Amino acid sequence: MQIPFEPQLFGYNINIHLVLEYLAFFLAFRYYVVLRRKSKDHISSNNRLSIILGAALGALIGSRVVGILENPAFEWSQHNIIQLLNTKTIMGGLFGGLLGVELAKKYIGETQSSGDLFVFPIILGIFIGRIGCFLSGINEFTYGKETCFFTGIDLGDGVLRHPTSLYELVFLVMLFFGLKWLQKHRQLPNGDLFKWFMVLYFGFRFFIEFLKPNVFFVFGLSTIQILCVVCFLYYKKTLIFYSK
Repeated sequence: MQIPFEPQLFGYNINIHLVLEYLAFFLAFRYYVVLRRKSKDHISSNNRLSIILGAALGALIGSRVVGILENPAFEWSQHNIIQLLNTKTIMGGLFGGLLGVELAKKYIGETQSSGDLFVFPIILGIFIGRIGCFLSGINEFTYGKETCFFTGIDLGDGVLRHPTSLYELVFLVMLFFGLKWLQKHRQLPNGDLFKWFMVLYFGFRFFIEFLKPNVFFVFGLSTIQILCVVCFLYYKKTLIFYSK
C-alpha cells in the first residue's frame, strides 16, 4: 500500500482521512450510548444533552482556535485563509470541549462530574482518526521529523520520518486498557477517570511534539505544548493529590 493512501471510487479520489473522521464520530457516539445504557448515570437526560451540546460547541471552537494559533505567521491569500479556517486539532477540541462542558454545567446548575462516560469513546474516536492521519501521510500535518531510527517510514515525500501517528496508536491502546484496569481495580472518585485521561494524553502529546517539524514560538514550546502546560495547570490539584 502506498502512502498517502488515496483510494478511488467510480473514478473519484476518496479523502480517506475525512471518511475515517466521520466514522470516528459515529462509532464514538454509539459507544458512548452503549456505555451510558449500561451505567447508572446520575445526570438526567436533559442535563446530559446540554452537556453534550456544550462539549460539541466548545470542541468546535477550541479545535479551530488552537489550529489557527499553530499557524500565527502565514502569507495572506484567499487560498491560505480558507485552508487556515479549515485547520483543526484534537487537542484544542478536547480542551475546548472541557471548557464548554464546565460552562454548560454552570448554566444548568449541574454539580455532578460528567466526564467519565466520555473517556473510552473519546479514545476510540482519536484512534480511528489517527489511522486516517497515518494513511494521509504528508497531506496531514501529523507526520514526524526525518529520522534514521528503525521505525522511520516514507510517508509520501521520499524521506524516512517518525510515524508519530503510529506511535500514538500504540499509546492509545495502552491508555485504553490501562484506564480500564484503573477503573476496575481502583475506587476512583467520580470524574477522576477523565482527569487521568486528560493528564496522560496531554502528557504524551507534550513529548511527541518534539518529534514533529513544529515551530516552537514561546520558551522553546509549540502551541500544542503550551496548551498541554495549561492543561497540567488546570488539573494541578489532581496532580498534587495523587503525587502524595
